[in-house]
Amino acid sequence: MEALLTSAMVVSLAEIGDKTQLLAILLATRFKRPWPIIAGIFVATLANHALAALVGSKMAALIDADWFRYAIAISFVIMAAWTLVPDSDEGIDRPDRRAGAFATTLIAFFIVEMGDKTQIATVVLAAQFRTLLWVTVGTTIGMMVANVPAVLLGEAVLRRVPMAAIRIVAAASFLILGVGMLVRTAAIF
Repeated sequence: MEALLTSAMVVSLAEIGDKTQLLAILLATRFKRPWPIIAGIFVATLANHALAALVGSKMAALIDADWFRYAIAISFVIMAAWTLVPDSDEGIDRPDRRAGAFATTLIAFFIVEMGDKTQIATVVLAAQFRTLLWVTVGTTIGMMVANVPAVLLGEAVLRRVPMAAIRIVAAASFLILGVGMLVRTAAIF
């Protein structure tokens, strides 16, 4: 249960103001068909994060457990700094309406998520918890928690929510997780 809840929380925080969240808003305003977009996000995320979790679980088997705990803790501290850097929609092409809302979302989300901080977080979480299933389920839930409101509320969210304040809270959460893990890991030695 810890793997599922932690994965959901970490990814939903990492997704705030992320490129894929901006893509969700762009798709929602372009297609005006929220349910196929939400379904596309779900399928793309499930596939992408299952692959990332597989990589993470394989990595965990190759690295010494004590050093790996330090690497995970430091990755959360790095994630805190990365969260403070705003993403833009630069590099996100305007969706083509001919492919349909579901297909466009599925393909765009899968591609944009490659190498993204939520995908990297999924690798780290799978390595930490050593459970492919619960990390994949948790990170997928986290993506949906962050992106479904973006799809349903679209641009209204961006006009009302101070993104800088949300980024600071998300970054502080990652920093607390990372420092807490460093302290616990140092106490083990």
